[in-house]
Amino acid sequence: MHARSGRTVRDLRRENRTAVLRRLYFDGPMSRLTLGPATGLSSGSVSNVVAELVAEGLVEEAGSVDSAGGRPRTLVRITPGSGFMIGVDIGETRIRIELFDLALTELARAERPLASSGPRTARYDVDLVVAHLREGIAEVLRSAEVPAELLLGVGVGVPGIVARTPEDGAVVHGQTVGWDAVPLERLLRESVELPASVPYWIDNGAKTLGQAEMWFGAGRGARSAVVVLFGSGVGACVVTDPMGPGRALEWGHLTVRVRGRRCRCGSQGCLEAYAGAEALLERWREAGGRPPEGADEETALTAMLAAAYPTDTDTAPDATALAVLEETAEFLGAGFADLINLFQPERILVGGWAGLQLGTRFLETVTGYAREYALRYPASRTGIGLGTLGPEAVTVGAALLPLVDFFAQGGRRPETEPTPPSPAWQTALRDRVSS
Repeated sequence: MHARSGRTVRDLRRENRTAVLRRLYFDGPMSRLTLGPATGLSSGSVSNVVAELVAEGLVEEAGSVDSAGGRPRTLVRITPGSGFMIGVDIGETRIRIELFDLALTELARAERPLASSGPRTARYDVDLVVAHLREGIAEVLRSAEVPAELLLGVGVGVPGIVARTPEDGAVVHGQTVGWDAVPLERLLRESVELPASVPYWIDNGAKTLGQAEMWFGAGRGARSAVVVLFGSGVGACVVTDPMGPGRALEWGHLTVRVRGRRCRCGSQGCLEAYAGAEALLERWREAGGRPPEGADEETALTAMLAAAYPTDTDTAPDATALAVLEETAEFLGAGFADLINLFQPERILVGGWAGLQLGTRFLETVTGYAREYALRYPASRTGIGLGTLGPEAVTVGAALLPLVDFFAQGGRRPETEPTPPSPAWQTALRDRVSS
């Protein structure tokens, strides 16, 4: 049966369920009476939808509130344990796998360090990465005693560009890590022991970071933003719709010096060759600095910051470390200026393990250079700050990918391959995120 708009009754029912789930997720607990105005649905439609969702276990009662002169109103909320998501961050120094319930409460975590020495292609050996994911996914499910059948999906943040093909699903082009058209989704389906109905959502790590910060972090309320992922390398996600998925940018491979330093992508003069943590530490070493022998990048960067910015007032700053950091801040500031001039965002937010380690003091210097290099008008309208979700932001954003689809389907578990989140779902959430 079709409605006049061409949508079927089934479509309308799904949209009604999506509207209720969305409001309960961001604004709950709520009473049935307040759900009506919040969703634009009639009281009868709200009652029917809530009754369905309660019967399915997706929604539960959560106490009551007094009403003006009448009986107390029963509150309802989404049942946190009615579904689960896994978020994965294939990072530069480790793979992080986290299991969340519907309230985005972390239930279990597994981490697998990646080798800090040797060829980069060996560190990111595809078979090794897939094995880490297979073991880590099984570990978090076992640790939290969650049946795989209750998974809404697995979201994965990866380094590189993600394309999709009918045969292999998500295919990763990660030039800096030696991945040339890696059919990651197919490899995971063949290796990981999950039901065939569990969808995989694979996307660029900067993009998942951006989604998390816009929904729950420092991007809330912004109409547009660029979220920078600063780790071993640098990447970015530009968001022009608060609820949109954003667009990943290979910002780290913007040329900042013609015939400059060799970048790990193989080109010369990329921003990443000067501003990524890997390049920063290499330049410190070349200038005479002494990173801890055999230390991983995170430990070495901590040592560099301690040398440049000693907490002991009687200790003089390491001039070499300070000079390299100052030069890095200028390169990053120039890169930020390009983002400001190109996209004129309301905010630039910095996340990633290295960005968070460098912190407010370093970011103030970067901001000064950004305002010096950018056009004055857009620069005056762009705020620059740190992300607020910490180093787990990529996994949180990755876990949101299956959650978005689950709500877009009206809380129905997928029985076939997933479809991209609909623009209607993104638009429907804009009011909440912008508030």
